[in-house]
Amino acid sequence: MRNDLIIIDDYCSHCHIEPDFVMMLGEDGLIDVEVKDNISYFPADQLAELERYTHLYYDLSINIAGIDAIRHLLNRMEEMQNEIRRLQNELRFYK
Repeated sequence: MRNDLIIIDDYCSHCHIEPDFVMMLGEDGLIDVEVKDNISYFPADQLAELERYTHLYYDLSINIAGIDAIRHLLNRMEEMQNEIRRLQNELRFYK
């Protein structure tokens, strides 16, 4: 059994957001949601992502599809930055 789960209702009441928002993120695969004994949880290691998505949704009024697109673009950008670092290291090796 995992000990690093956060109860969605507790998190949402603490942060003043709707549990349905977190459940929508789970349905769209943006975060993992687990249900045990009628209580919904998300992994603690996804807390930073959930906070980012909450900011996008509530503060910037970006819908779930937009959040998914932004997540995809940020992941792609990170992959490209890693590739640039790898190529720079390779260039340094040959200099």
